[in-house]
This record gives sequence, C-alpha cells and structure tokens, in this order.
Amino acid sequence: MKGALALGAVSAMPVRAMEQTEVAVGGDRAYWIEVVKRVSEPVLEAVSQGQLRARMPVEAGTGLVEARSKSTHLEAFGRLISGLGPWLECAEVQGAEGALQAKYREWARAGIRYGTDPASADYMNFGVTSQSVVDAAFLVLGILRAPKQLWEPLDKATKAYVVKALKATRQVLPGQSNWLLFSAMVEAGLCFMGEEWDSMRVDYAIQMHKLWFVGDGTYGDGPHFHWDYYNSFVIQPMLMKVLETVPGKSEAWSALKPVALERARRYAAIQERLISPEATFPAIGRSLAYRFGAFQLLSDISLRRELPEGVSPEQVRCALTAVMRRMIEMPGTFDAKGWLTIGFAGHQPAMGEPYISTGSLYLCAAAWLPLGLPKSDVFWAGGAKPWTAVKIWGGENMMADHASSA
Repeated sequence: MKGALALGAVSAMPVRAMEQTEVAVGGDRAYWIEVVKRVSEPVLEAVSQGQLRARMPVEAGTGLVEARSKSTHLEAFGRLISGLGPWLECAEVQGAEGALQAKYREWARAGIRYGTDPASADYMNFGVTSQSVVDAAFLVLGILRAPKQLWEPLDKATKAYVVKALKATRQVLPGQSNWLLFSAMVEAGLCFMGEEWDSMRVDYAIQMHKLWFVGDGTYGDGPHFHWDYYNSFVIQPMLMKVLETVPGKSEAWSALKPVALERARRYAAIQERLISPEATFPAIGRSLAYRFGAFQLLSDISLRRELPEGVSPEQVRCALTAVMRRMIEMPGTFDAKGWLTIGFAGHQPAMGEPYISTGSLYLCAAAWLPLGLPKSDVFWAGGAKPWTAVKIWGGENMMADHASSA
C-alpha cells in the first residue's frame, strides 16, 4: 500500500510541474523576475551603497569564514552580474519590470565603482586571493553581456579602476583545468576595453580545451572527464564568449568558433534531457550549491536562439521555470534576511565544498540569461510545452537520441 501511494505521488508530479508553467502568456517571465528580485535585491542594494561587506553574512565551512571573507563579496557581485547582464542590456522592457531594470542598472554600475575602487570599503580584493581571478572573469562576462549598460556609461575613473583590478589578477597562476578560461576571460575583457591584453593566455586556454574535448558535446575539466556541471558553469559559456570577443589572431581560433557552438548546442540538448518529469536533475559532482546555475549553458543557447532541433524554446522555458520554482521555494533556501544559504534543495551546509561560501551561491543567476530576450520572443510568448522527459515518460512516441559527431 505504501509503495503504491509513493508511486502515485511520483507519477502525479510531472502533471503538477507542467501545471505550474501553464499560466497566462508572460506569467513565466513574471515569475522569473520575482525570483531575480528575491535573489538579487539584498546584494545589489548593499553594493550600490558600498555596504556589501557590512551587510552580507558569510556562511562557509567550519573554520573557513575568515579565509572566504576575502573573496566572497566579489563572488556574489561578479556571479550575479554575469547572469543579470543580458536582462540589464535588453532594450524592450517596460512597465514594472522596466522600472526594476532601470534601478538594477544603476545599482550594478554603482557596484562596479565601489567594488573596483581601492579606496572603497567594498573594494573586492582583486589579486589578493586566487579566487579573485575566477570572479573577475564572471564580472567580465557580465560586462561583455551588457556593454551598453555596464561599460559604456561608466565614467573615466571607474573604467580605469576596472582595468587596474583586472590586471591585478594576472599574478594568479591558474590550474590545468577550467581555470585557464578565467584567465582567458580576463584578457578578453581587457581586449574589449581597448587595453593591452595577453594573447598567450587566451591561446593556451583555447588550445588546451581543444585537446580536452572528449566527444558528444563535452569537454574534460583538464585531461579527464568529471561527472559534474562544469561544462555549463564555466567551460562552454566562457569558451564561446572568449572566442567571440578576441580578434582572430590565429586561424585556429576562428576555426573553433563554429565548432564550439555546435558542441554547445549538443550539450544544451543533453542538459534539457537531464530535467526529469518532476523538474529535478541529477545531484552529481561538485558545486551543487550553485543550484539552477547548472543550466547556464542551456540558458545561453536559448538566449542565442541556437537551440538544437527537437528542443523548442517553449519547452526549455517550462523546464527551467519548473526547476527554478522547485529549488527556490524549498524551505531554508534563504536566511531570515533574504540571503542565499548553502545547499542544493534548501539549506544543506554539508554539501558546500571548502571553496563554497555565501557569495559563491549567486552563480544560480546564470540560469536567467533568457531574460535578455524580449517578451515578444517565442521563448516567452509561446504557449506552454512539455519538455523531453515529460513527453517520453508520458508515453509519447519520440525520436531516439544520438551522439553528436562535432
């Protein structure tokens, strides 16, 4: 009897997950904006006043709070900006959403000023810790995703602070892993800013990731494949953005651009299939405390309007909405003052690796990239559609899946 009841509960969940997304046109976007506001407001309001250090709590592993306090504020701001960038850049936003967007644009620009000014109480310790190159790269990624809002309006002094801050991270020696792309992203940012940049750091990251491709749309994190979400957290979004930003100094760089995109499209298809009918996904590998940030690559490909055949924008929207709803509304996800807590489904501090702290958690923002698409885009305007796992487990006759040859 218990088994039958449990099976019934599970089988009903796909229906409820779909019901959550079957709302009036624009409803999913409105929900996403509410999630953006709930997650972002504490960080952006504090950083806009130069008070992020004063206000943000630091949750970390036992005995690690002091060490993580040197880097966690840059983590929170850089990662949040990397996910918000396309929405901040979107020109076709009106009404209440537009008012929120205008406020967040101002707050983000103020945060860039306070975070990079060495005289500010909120200076974010660029180059002081090895972690700073990671989140300098995420900050650059956000700027590159929103150049008209997060770079062009900055005054001359703030631009100079940003450049100096980025160059300070060059003293960090990246490991033979996805970290090579952090250094490459910083150099790509300097290139975009019209500054002297190191093409060797870029080339080394590109060449090594060519070697580390393991097939079927997937790269190793270094010479070995890892069961985790780092192809989405870092590798594929940053590799594509670096290749798009730097000039084609090498034929190999130019030749890799379409190949990297095709591999990313295949990985996006895999990611969409990982979302179960119940709107869960496998809790595999490290950094699970980034929550739905695990779907940055799927979101990036959606923003680019490059989803692979058989994966519609509407079904991706429904899948991501259901995952986001399931995770964000889990009790314990936020502390009493609205800051994110360590965990995957609620507050699970034991799931945080030694490098995880409060600021780390804001990489969840990476799933919001499709907000850079206007409301009129089919991603938002199209009717609700079931995602792949819902269709397959619902008995629909689906085409078989096949590996990519790219």
